[in-house]
Amino acid sequence: MNPRTTVQAVLLDISGVLCDGDQPIPGAVLAVRRLQDKGYPLRLLTNTSRQSRSAIHRQLTAMGFDVQPEQLFTAPRAVRRHIEEAGLRPFCLIHPGLDEEFAEWLDTAEPDSVVLGDAEMRFDYERLNRAFQLLIEGAPLICMGDNRYFRDQGALHLDAGPFVRALEYAAGTTALVLGKPSAAFFSSALDDMGASAGNTLMIGDDLVADILGAQAAGLHACLVRTGKYRPGDETRAAEAWVAADLAEAVARLC
Repeated sequence: MNPRTTVQAVLLDISGVLCDGDQPIPGAVLAVRRLQDKGYPLRLLTNTSRQSRSAIHRQLTAMGFDVQPEQLFTAPRAVRRHIEEAGLRPFCLIHPGLDEEFAEWLDTAEPDSVVLGDAEMRFDYERLNRAFQLLIEGAPLICMGDNRYFRDQGALHLDAGPFVRALEYAAGTTALVLGKPSAAFFSSALDDMGASAGNTLMIGDDLVADILGAQAAGLHACLVRTGKYRPGDETRAAEAWVAADLAEAVARLC
């Protein structure tokens, strides 16, 4: 692929591509500015389910990224849209940082579904068992992502994926995943910026959620060797191009 002639829009993962925790990855701020100066339609994607979109925007702004809230496309927002459209009353097993986005469902008396994100310390036996009881009775399991882990402050941490798998196994069910690597998530992001899959590049650090997920949805993909990248990931990223970081990827594109 010649990115200069093929790519007309760009999707960027946030954690591990733009920043590590609350620190921007070297060169990332200028790389995003360069994409904007070149006029590329842009969306910043994340499965992060510990923060609301407004909190993520404040964090990115504090790091020097000049982006608008509407340019952030998050898995929690996709899940919220789904439960509103379906008229569901979910039991929410989510992080306290998302309470403001799901406030109207936090005290649902008779839940008919389970919404799960990276609940961190709320992943205790009582809440997991409550979710299991609903699922075993037929309630759907709706997830913000099934990533195995994420990187923060230089260390890897458990994400929601292991808990999704545990509930699927226990209840004999299959989760509806509305974050990456869901094709529906990528499709919604493309619709949001009016772009087509064949002319859009996804730049990410997660082989499965970012690269393979984007390719399965028909997008081009670039794997960067930052964030949760592990040596050897590129051997599984057929037809994706590889860059040291976002700055190198953008330099090749622009």
